[in-house]
Amino acid sequence: MPAFKTPFNGYAVKFSPFYEQRLAVATSQNFGILGNGRLHVIDLSPAGPIAEIAAFDTADGVYDVSWSESHDSLLIAAIADGSVKLYDLSLPPTSNPVRSLSEHTRETHSVDYNAVRRDSFISSSWDDTIKLWTIDRPTSVRTFKEHAYCVYSAAWNPRHADVFASASGDCTARIWDVREPGSTMILPAHDFEILSCDWNKYDDAVIATSSVDKSIKVWDVRNYRIPVAVLNGHGYAVRKVKFSPHRASVIVSCSYDMTVCMWDYMVEDSLIGRYDHHTEFAVGVDMSVLVEGLLASTGWDELVYVWQHGTDPKAP
Repeated sequence: MPAFKTPFNGYAVKFSPFYEQRLAVATSQNFGILGNGRLHVIDLSPAGPIAEIAAFDTADGVYDVSWSESHDSLLIAAIADGSVKLYDLSLPPTSNPVRSLSEHTRETHSVDYNAVRRDSFISSSWDDTIKLWTIDRPTSVRTFKEHAYCVYSAAWNPRHADVFASASGDCTARIWDVREPGSTMILPAHDFEILSCDWNKYDDAVIATSSVDKSIKVWDVRNYRIPVAVLNGHGYAVRKVKFSPHRASVIVSCSYDMTVCMWDYMVEDSLIGRYDHHTEFAVGVDMSVLVEGLLASTGWDELVYVWQHGTDPKAP
């Protein structure tokens, strides 16, 4: 499939849970260090080029994006000024963002919408906190403050509406239950900063973490003394890790080594695919819930690729 060129550096890409051809892309100017941002919504076409159906400009970089699980037109964006912004594609650009939630005191680095409860989302920030929000409230419901350094990623459990995981530069991943006063589990998962985490979509006790140490580790929270699997193969820090929505043991990752890798952590030769189509850091990756094997990635080379696993991402 053809690539989509963004004016700024890619940071995150997410498939719509409602429309199989639709994706959202978060981008930041000047590698996210200083400057503006833009949130793109694009549609794939079977025959022609990728079409942009909406773009929203921000004064600061956009680091992450998450689709609402309840409204097909609603998007949530993590912004470098510490805000969380809500966009509605059914409204004209001048009416967007429909809400700007400014509580984090440093950059908001990740957002994740609750797929079970469908009215709430979490944001994680370089201010060391995670915040819980609901769609109808102008202020956060709760702030989770235990991490000792930037929280790069927070992800809801796919089956339990109150449970989420977080990954931090303090070298721990934590499991939280919003009904409990503090974290319910601390995983000293890596010896270096942890950049990403995600839950297995078929086993709600299994999570994956990825780190600056170049590895991905898979953990069973019922017995987390040693990891279930350690996946080595990236040459630099692993920026994002994501479990397949279709195959229980399959994981996709992207790295500062400019590659996207696919793994099956249940088999001995766990690396089952490597794609080196990016020419700069690969920092965003996703798998389609609606089309099995469909992948998307973005990076600092200002390109978004969408391809079927097993095919060449650069093939027209």
